[in-house]
Amino acid sequence: MKCPNCKQLEDKVIDSRPSDDGESIRRRRECLSCAFRFTTYERIEELPLFVIKRDGARELFQRGKVVNGLLRACEKRPVRAEQIDAIVDLVEDEVRNSPNRELQTVVIGNMLMDALRDLDEVAYVRFASVYRKFTDLQSFYRELADLGGKAAEGDEEAE
Repeated sequence: MKCPNCKQLEDKVIDSRPSDDGESIRRRRECLSCAFRFTTYERIEELPLFVIKRDGARELFQRGKVVNGLLRACEKRPVRAEQIDAIVDLVEDEVRNSPNRELQTVVIGNMLMDALRDLDEVAYVRFASVYRKFTDLQSFYRELADLGGKAAEGDEEAE
């Protein structure tokens, strides 16, 4: 491992333990040349995931794009960053556990919308309006009516 301070390649591991999430190993290292201490993380190399866009183009799955989309939808809403991370973790786990190494963006988008619907209805409609490319007020009304119908079904089940 190259020292971030002096760029030498010789170091020793001082401490090694699993990270909090259990998905990686945290190692404290000390450079043998300059005694600088630094931390590295080791994680399993996973097979790449590809998403197939609406136009048929394939690209690598990028967690950051998913997070940014949700952040925009949840802007000025009472949604915490931890909740957004939890949604992205859930969807990413489902995508990674899928037998397919390529998934349509429609599948991923629907997973995200399902999670958002339960979290915050306004954020859900914002996300849906961009994701489903609403072009007029009727598209909004239909989505709101559908959302209202699902809320009414939930109220009936609770009784």
